[in-house]
Amino acid sequence: MEYTTLPNTDIKVSKICLGTMTWGNQNTQADGFAQMDCAVEKGVNFFDTAELYPVPATKETQGRTSEIIGNWFKQRQNRGKVVLASKIAGPGDYTAHIRTTGFKGDSIKQAIDLELKRLQTDYIDLYQLHWPERHTNTFGVRDFKPSPKDPWRDNFNEVLHELNALVKAGKIRAYGLSNEKSWGSMRYSEEVRKDKLPKISTIQNAYSLLNRVFEGDLAEISLRENMGLLAYSPLAFGVLSGKYIEGTAAKNARLNLFPRFARYSSKQATIATKAYLNLAKESGLSLTSMALAFVNGRPFVTSNIIGATTVEQLKENIDSINIKLNEDMLREINAIHSKIPNPSP
Repeated sequence: MEYTTLPNTDIKVSKICLGTMTWGNQNTQADGFAQMDCAVEKGVNFFDTAELYPVPATKETQGRTSEIIGNWFKQRQNRGKVVLASKIAGPGDYTAHIRTTGFKGDSIKQAIDLELKRLQTDYIDLYQLHWPERHTNTFGVRDFKPSPKDPWRDNFNEVLHELNALVKAGKIRAYGLSNEKSWGSMRYSEEVRKDKLPKISTIQNAYSLLNRVFEGDLAEISLRENMGLLAYSPLAFGVLSGKYIEGTAAKNARLNLFPRFARYSSKQATIATKAYLNLAKESGLSLTSMALAFVNGRPFVTSNIIGATTVEQLKENIDSINIKLNEDMLREINAIHSKIPNPSP
């Protein structure tokens, strides 16, 4: 395993981060325990969860993923061996069952206390804002279109001071963004400088062979502001394993269970995936390994968040850290990207 530090901290994390959002729905607690055991054995010390999880989000299942992690901590007695990241949900109809106040008022304080209880711990290493409160283009929406009905007002400074209060209280060690855009990232950085607050450590956004939108503006921000990318969906909901194209996906594969998650299933995405699959085969690699190795090697990536349904999938995903793509392969990948850029923003 390779390790780095969360930017602007001394927290050592593995370059592979264990994603958990299926535990409590698609995966059982026993599955989650097996995956955590396997990950730790293979050198992964970084886990990512959220108060929202598991996904799809429902009132009945909300918080189960974190409860599973908390039960594992209690049984294994190894909280100190894991760097734990979690997130507070942003506003919207999708999360109205959690709260309707976004990050306003006491929302952050209340959210962290509930999450600590679920996780059976007294601190979270990295606490993230799951998505912006304001209206913007996220989750597969390609272009920004202003909304005159957006009720949001600028509260970047207030949110940062709420997060800093949690740092001072010892409830979190660092904070980060998620599903954020260039403007929001720089507004947070502006307020950090103005009030001399702890810097934003990370930004957790989608990034994969099918979605390299991050490279547009955010990659420069990431490197110049020292705000590391935690890349999620590096396999594009399993599409970049090739299993849906080759017809080998199990009945309980994510897109078979939840076909409405169509972000990576457009016609252009399928054409691009076939091209990447052929390249991987020509290079003697599985598409899974090539896709993950590509993300692992990007200079702005702090850690690559991988998720799996089975332990066997998890092992292959983790082992991608040992694969380095040569310049010829990167050139071929970029050639495909040039022909079919970002089919799944």
